[in-house]
Amino acid sequence: MFVGNVKDLEVIKVNAPDAVNAFKKTLIGPLEGWEGWVMRLFSLKNGGQSPCHSHPWPHINYILRGQGTISIDGKETPLTEGSVAYVPANSLHQFSSTVTEDFDFICIVPEEGDK
Repeated sequence: MFVGNVKDLEVIKVNAPDAVNAFKKTLIGPLEGWEGWVMRLFSLKNGGQSPCHSHPWPHINYILRGQGTISIDGKETPLTEGSVAYVPANSLHQFSSTVTEDFDFICIVPEEGDK
């Protein structure tokens, strides 16, 4: 069993090409007992963006706050609090903030996607 608080978790700056003002926290994963999966919290600060990339695993996303967009294989879609998104494996994708306040979202991937 694991019980924690997001305020107590380490903030990790996303250091990847094209990443701007992007940060993550690992909420639940193998270290907390969830074998094979990882739930992360991403925060894109003032005009931030994730890297534009693809990989062989899917993403499941839930938008907690802020406003932004997701681009999947060249199609851009607006996202707001309460939006959900599924990014299929091998899709070229990128999240971007469209406001000055934080754009926060949950991202669940297989364990291999968080290495």
